[in-house]
Amino acid sequence: MEYRRLGKTGLKVSEISLGSWLTYGGYVEEQNAEASIDKAYELGINFFDTANVYIRGAAEKVVGKALSKYPRESYVLATKVFGKMGEGPNDKGLSRKHIIEQANASLKRLGTDYVDLYYCHRYDQETPLEETLRALDDLVRQGKVLYIGVSEWTAEQITEAVHLADKKLLDRIVVNQPKYSMLQRYIENEVLPVSMKHGIGQVVFSPLAQGVLTGKYKKGEGIPAGSRASVEGYSNLFGLLTDENLDKVEQLKGVAAELDLSLSQLALAWILRQEGVSSALIGASRPAQVEENVKASGVKLSADVVGTIEDILR
Repeated sequence: MEYRRLGKTGLKVSEISLGSWLTYGGYVEEQNAEASIDKAYELGINFFDTANVYIRGAAEKVVGKALSKYPRESYVLATKVFGKMGEGPNDKGLSRKHIIEQANASLKRLGTDYVDLYYCHRYDQETPLEETLRALDDLVRQGKVLYIGVSEWTAEQITEAVHLADKKLLDRIVVNQPKYSMLQRYIENEVLPVSMKHGIGQVVFSPLAQGVLTGKYKKGEGIPAGSRASVEGYSNLFGLLTDENLDKVEQLKGVAAELDLSLSQLALAWILRQEGVSSALIGASRPAQVEENVKASGVKLSADVVGTIEDILR
């Protein structure tokens, strides 16, 4: 496993990190979830990601329990705040009240005194940005949070947050967590350049496009049992499971085979070629998936290979 700085901070994170969206506390049994986390730790992954809203806190409990056997200083732990956690009018968003209450609740579920990284899971149009940044700054000063980040914010929102933090002498955003894969590339136009300008790293989620870039789904065939697309409500994988994308996948398989890589390893190496990316978040329902994906760390793609991939993706 190779490690990179988280943005321009001094914190080193594994190029491959392990997330828990839709998996731990959800359709993946706790035994498999813990085994996957153990395998990740064994193979050098030191960066684990979850969120309060994942199965209303269940994922945090699974992740916290699994990691409790390891020295706290040996791993980097991230969680998030924004999503709806109750039925009351203040049970979502980025108000001071919700941020502070949910930070304390997350720490309790995770069984730890602090998280290394605390994300604003989305942008809150109803809360003044300064209120949000001051609440996060207070958590940093209290030692409950070491670094702050955002997820799926626009380039304009990121820029505004950086300038406001500098003006008010508040703790700065150091990381953004966006969707990014061969099939979802919107960050390349504005988000990535703006983030690099301000020293903000990208920890990308869905790098395998919800599993489409693993090759498990094939055009004209049924949905594999036990796959994410077999879960009720996720049959089209957020619009990614299309014939057009499956045609691209078949061509990409050929490129991967020539390099003696699996398709998922190729897809992850393609993401990690980006200078502004600090880590690629994978999901895993079985330890074997972790074992395969970590092999993408350190893989270098030549300019010719990247060009061939671009031709396919166009």
